Amino acid sequence: MIKVLKAGLETSIQDYPGRIGYWNQGFPPSGPMDSWSFRFANVLVGNQPGAAGLECQFLGPTLFFDADTVIAVTGADMRPALDGEPFPMWQSVAVRARQTLALGAARVGGRAYIAVAGGFANEERLGSRSTFNKAGVGGIDGHSIKAGQDLPVAEGRGTPGLLVPNEHRPDIRTDRTWTIEVCAGPNDDWIDDAGKKRFLSSAWTLSAKSDRTGFRLQGPEWTFTEKAYNKPKEHGSLPSNIIDHGYPLGAINLAGQTPIILVNDGPSMGGFINPYTVPSAAFWKLGQARPGEHLHFRLVSVAEAQRMAKQIAERCVREILVNA
Repeated sequence: MIKVLKAGLETSIQDYPGRIGYWNQGFPPSGPMDSWSFRFANVLVGNQPGAAGLECQFLGPTLFFDADTVIAVTGADMRPALDGEPFPMWQSVAVRARQTLALGAARVGGRAYIAVAGGFANEERLGSRSTFNKAGVGGIDGHSIKAGQDLPVAEGRGTPGLLVPNEHRPDIRTDRTWTIEVCAGPNDDWIDDAGKKRFLSSAWTLSAKSDRTGFRLQGPEWTFTEKAYNKPKEHGSLPSNIIDHGYPLGAINLAGQTPIILVNDGPSMGGFINPYTVPSAAFWKLGQARPGEHLHFRLVSVAEAQRMAKQIAERCVREILVNA
């Protein structure tokens, strides 16, 4: 067991790729926002890349270990410390029984990941250990971790002293500006040429009114094609309204004039158009972006998005690791 002394800000157990196959019943995939950093944390401690680990959002937890183990911390820099001494990130480190790991507020990036040899062993719900807070599914008692809880850990043997080389890590930005890849569609034909150009050339600000359901963006207004106005009544009154249809994960959902990127805990359908979609390979950037930072969008093909995802998967393997 690992004892939770402080919970941090919505620290949750997640696994990768999350809860697959139940979205039509109201249960989204969940899973880690930055699956690149998450998978590497697991690989460092000898787990399968998708084993259950902790996602720490903006402010990390304080954990007490009751047994010797091997752990790794990746992703955002939350200044981790082991018994008050600086803890190296992107490395596998041996932890002794009765030691305490503390993560603080993120200095760079938004989400850090903690993996422990063997992975967390909370009960699976609908084929996944991932936490979906809004429905009380997965995690510990259906929610993010809380102070005083004991986190069960499966048996596992990790090797301390392994390191992810810099060139294989995600480039977590320090300049508060991100370039996010998008694919056109499914409803890009509802936006006119001027609106498309404006979307791709503007700096969008990530709103503080964002969470694992949706990332709300602030920026210029959208303009629409004729079909957004000349449509049957069942499509709704706003230009961005459409008859209820399925939403892809990563859809940039246009609610009136407000674009909301539907992320890991987002809905599966609704009555707004989705002019663009952020592919899974770019989700790690969303996971590391912080409110107030600026997002620029770059149009890519589906084939390019698939190549990006393949390249990340090929990096997240044990063979990449070197001795620290």
